[in-house]
Amino acid sequence: MISIIRCRTPLFCFATLMIAACSTPTAVNDSQKRESLALAEYKAAPHVLAVAPVSAARMPGNMMMRPPVQSTERYSQISENPVKLVAENPVSTFSIDVDTGSYSNIRRMLNHGQLPPSDAVRVEELINYFPYDYALPTGKRPFAVHTEMAPAPWNNQRVLLSIGIKGQDVAKQNLPPANLVFLVDVSGSMNSPDKLPLLQSSLKLLVNEMRAQDRIALVTYASGTQVILPSTAGSEKATISAAIDSLRAGGSTAGASGLQLAYSAAQQGFIKNGINRILLATDGDFNVGVSDTAQLKSMIEEKRKSGISLSTLGFGTGNYNEAMMEQIADVGDGAYSYIDNLMEGHKVLVNEMTSTLATIARDVKVQIEFNPAVVKEYRQIGYENRQLNREDFNNDKVDAGDIGAGHTVTALYELTLVGSQGSIDPLRYKKAAKAHDALDGELGFLRLRYKPLQANTSELIEVPLQRSAIKSFPAASNEFRFATAVAGYGQLLRGGKYTGNWSYADARQLAVGSLGKDSFGYRGEFLRMVDLTQALATKEKK
Repeated sequence: MISIIRCRTPLFCFATLMIAACSTPTAVNDSQKRESLALAEYKAAPHVLAVAPVSAARMPGNMMMRPPVQSTERYSQISENPVKLVAENPVSTFSIDVDTGSYSNIRRMLNHGQLPPSDAVRVEELINYFPYDYALPTGKRPFAVHTEMAPAPWNNQRVLLSIGIKGQDVAKQNLPPANLVFLVDVSGSMNSPDKLPLLQSSLKLLVNEMRAQDRIALVTYASGTQVILPSTAGSEKATISAAIDSLRAGGSTAGASGLQLAYSAAQQGFIKNGINRILLATDGDFNVGVSDTAQLKSMIEEKRKSGISLSTLGFGTGNYNEAMMEQIADVGDGAYSYIDNLMEGHKVLVNEMTSTLATIARDVKVQIEFNPAVVKEYRQIGYENRQLNREDFNNDKVDAGDIGAGHTVTALYELTLVGSQGSIDPLRYKKAAKAHDALDGELGFLRLRYKPLQANTSELIEVPLQRSAIKSFPAASNEFRFATAVAGYGQLLRGGKYTGNWSYADARQLAVGSLGKDSFGYRGEFLRMVDLTQALATKEKK
């Protein structure tokens, strides 16, 4: 189901950085100066989260603040994963997910003075927003698998199981040549400082990273579609930037036609054994032609068979269609990101460029079989829309998530061990499982399937989960404890159905004690998001 969220009037304010990024440039040189200044500010203060109010007088004439309008943002309805009895459902199967858009979208709402609706909160995307210091793979596998277990901080009768995946790293200079098509929404709904101007500045950050062997094409759509820039060498940065600068917003939104033209452009510039990807940048407001998400997904599913993937970059507020953006990226073998400021654009398109563009493993599926003699109940935290049927695990025709170079993916389960108080009463007429002598030390058995880049047949990884590996919570790694803090925070945003009396203050305290290196300041920013959430939640209760 799709829910349409009608929100209270937000506080419309933007950071000075945003103003620099969102001004419509008049010349390539001026634009470059502004971007250089913005990036200098970013690098000097990577921890800045709060936004500063700006007067309308400082806005460009064609970007004056519009009166606030009622929000019609659209989100897919999420029903949290329930607690399951191992005796009845011993196997859990899901597809990995590398999307992060939910986190930055929530940050945008908090900065506008509003708590997010629960359906905007996908806990796995909050967890996976952060890089984790897992060890790199050492063998021939494209990724390494790490597991860790410790008691849950919100309920000491439960044990948390973390599954961490770390993709092999690839230096930017060693990436295969890229054939990229920027598909840009230039409809009237994009005429806002946080939409087209921010989109232009963000895309040019990526252009600055392109090499001579890379190719970039620019396709736009509004009432009609147009190839603004045919496939051009990445070394022609001035030409590409000038084409991006030339974009202006106006008209309705024929998104499906734009997608067709973008796929045609990508096919024309197709690089065998290279990176062939469409980057769709829009607020998701398709209102001309095919606009039904199911139809769009069907079209994209068919197109991905040609070796062209699709990633989505979301922008804007008010009419934002996140439900569509997240779903079409999933079926397009790409990632969904939401860009709320130039710092996020830099994170997605520069800091994480290799993982954003270069896939190292396809159709990655995870399956866990829990031992009923050791585990009474389990609950997966997040990944609600990435669940798979048990039989899908061995079916190589069933699509699943991809992993990019250097990417980390984290998934959490909450377990109730035999002997602890569970959530579900046992059945009267069913006998309890007995431990097998050879397996009584196993809590469960983890399996992963993936396809190497050029293969159509999956490979299998198997990892036994030993009960003896459970640590005390203080002895757990910083990565485990920080992921737990984020998971707890996300669950609280969704209503805290399973977190008892645990609070935002508890989440913050746990995060403070597990920040680790925090090279980019992302974890420090999370603390300020928790503070802001707590303040807004307290205000709402009054």
